[in-house]
Amino acid sequence: MNTKALVTLSLLVGVGAVLHTVVPPIIFGVKPDMLLSMMFLGILLFPTLKYVAIVAIVTGIVSALTTTAPGGQIANLIDKPITAVIFLLLYLLLKNRLNNSISAPLLTAVGTMISGAIFLSVALFIIGLMDGSFLALFGLAVLPAALLNTIIMAVVFPIVQRIIKRSQPLVST
Repeated sequence: MNTKALVTLSLLVGVGAVLHTVVPPIIFGVKPDMLLSMMFLGILLFPTLKYVAIVAIVTGIVSALTTTAPGGQIANLIDKPITAVIFLLLYLLLKNRLNNSISAPLLTAVGTMISGAIFLSVALFIIGLMDGSFLALFGLAVLPAALLNTIIMAVVFPIVQRIIKRSQPLVST
């Protein structure tokens, strides 16, 4: 494994952990998961299964440790790896069809909604509130998180791409 990739992924998880911690809960302890946008950024930068697995597991653990949602610990541990693999597959399908500046925010919105649906399903099942509360929580927590994550990705992804492009070593011919 590449040390530079691991360090970059750990920095993204660290930034995501800070964002996840400082964002206040919206309703019933559920808050938008800003750690997701950093996980998605890591997947976009290093789209291989080994890096995706690492960032998904670490993101799930950090998210579980910082969640305030009832049942959120187990839900995060289940949600993040599933979401990461789906996100990777969608990215690989769209990689050659769409410009990255379009696909990154689009995939972030879709990925956040997938993650939110999985998270809410598991958390609501654990606490026993499946009847009627899913749609309300999806609308009050997941959709705003999807919007916020999409905006973050639209701003941050081009900046990170430029930084990575500039940090590549010069090759003499």
